[in-house]
Amino acid sequence: MTPAAPDLPMPASALLPHSGDIVLLDDIVSCDDETLAASATVRPGLFSLADGSLPPWAGLEILAQAVAAWSGRQSLLAGQPARMGFLLGTRHYECRVDAFAPGAALTVQVTRALQDDSGMGIFEGRILQDGREIAHARLNVYQPGDISSYTQEIEPA
Repeated sequence: MTPAAPDLPMPASALLPHSGDIVLLDDIVSCDDETLAASATVRPGLFSLADGSLPPWAGLEILAQAVAAWSGRQSLLAGQPARMGFLLGTRHYECRVDAFAPGAALTVQVTRALQDDSGMGIFEGRILQDGREIAHARLNVYQPGDISSYTQEIEPA
């Protein structure tokens, strides 16, 4: 019997395969088979600039974490733990702010556009502040069935 998934909203850290300062999302607000919506508050941390803001490129990490949380939720619903995956890149990233200001309340949305059985996927993502889109991207991701073959180091000869 598959355990029931906790109700939403829930902390994003419960669905991500990493923790601590690297987690940029706060809560998962909604999630279904195709989409996820999350909240994030910009706080000083690992990626911050000196003033506590996040540089524009950090929007890609925020969106990638939303995709990872979507995947983590799907795994949880299947009775499995969250798994690691890879952000392969983006076909287009546009950020309309010079930085994500400290304390800014963000809404993060991702939608699965394509996913195949090998673990390759494409997600459309956007970041909103006060209901206005400030960043968007199309993310190419990969989640292999066996992550260990990608994370093991080979001893030099």
